[in-house]
Amino acid sequence: MKEDSPEIRGLTQEEIMEQMTNLQEKPFRGKQVFNWVQVQRVQSWQEMTNLSIELREKLADHFSLVPLQLVWEQVSKDGTRKYLWKLADGQKIESVLLFHEGDFTRKRTTLCLSTQVGCPMNCSFCATGKLGFTRNLSAGEIVSQILDTSSLLQGIKINNLVYMGMGEPLLNLPAVLKSIKLLNHEDGQKIGMRRITISTCGLVPQIERLALEELDIVLAISLHAPNNELRNQIMPVNKTYPLEELIGACRHYISKTGRRVTFEYALIRNFNDTVQNAKELVRLLKGLKANLNLIPLNTIAHGQYCRPTREEITKFMKVLQEAGLEAVIREEKGSDIAAACGQLAGGSK
Repeated sequence: MKEDSPEIRGLTQEEIMEQMTNLQEKPFRGKQVFNWVQVQRVQSWQEMTNLSIELREKLADHFSLVPLQLVWEQVSKDGTRKYLWKLADGQKIESVLLFHEGDFTRKRTTLCLSTQVGCPMNCSFCATGKLGFTRNLSAGEIVSQILDTSSLLQGIKINNLVYMGMGEPLLNLPAVLKSIKLLNHEDGQKIGMRRITISTCGLVPQIERLALEELDIVLAISLHAPNNELRNQIMPVNKTYPLEELIGACRHYISKTGRRVTFEYALIRNFNDTVQNAKELVRLLKGLKANLNLIPLNTIAHGQYCRPTREEITKFMKVLQEAGLEAVIREEKGSDIAAACGQLAGGSK
């Protein structure tokens, strides 16, 4: 295998078929290889037993097949599982598997995916942001999180994806879009577009670029403050793309795709959790085709913020409900193993 060999896990079926032709093989061999990689989740070329030894050797010479290396797994008291993976270059990322049994929401199994090693956005309440940024993940490394998690848990079908792990997905948009194409493919994992969520802290040009794709996915905006003054304090991105521009980009996205936008709002005690803040939030989102998820803050190591009391959360929620906003309090999962929103730190602790 050459050092710059393409990752087989990051190639579409069509790309593999084209490569088979280049290697003087029948194009249908590409479909067989794609099935082995994306459905059977093979860990080595030797497992492709319906291919000749000669072809397997040829594949090994021209492509790389490097599964993620599991460093450790943690299991929460609520069943959530967090995985620390080592990449081929030694860097580490985390992904989180969540189980929803259908008591409050649709029954589903969701994998929270990382898209970068670290994150450059430096949001002050987020553990990943404190790591700094190392590099983007490839499409193959993103896809590998699903393939290798599924291989660990035989019999469990991952049917929901949220690009909300380590990193800012829209700063790695080409790889993210390709991974979605791979995971949605009818001959692959067949994960429906409407079961895929991409989260962003509010990168306006990339939101507008994503709108052009007109994908039937869910766009989630990490909002976390109802005005620029507060948002500037916790999210540096707001100084470049203030709320007026962000909400404008969301309106454009909604008109272009016909899809609702989901806003995420982390409730931080004595910062953004007052009744007045709730009224500001109502005004900000008025008229938008949107859902709102309230997230009582998940604390992080050496963090300066804490979550509101139950009474304070209830008061905030009441203002939203009386104004007719479609808001819910997000069900907390995995906080005891630092697997909840904002807590992923690549095993650094």
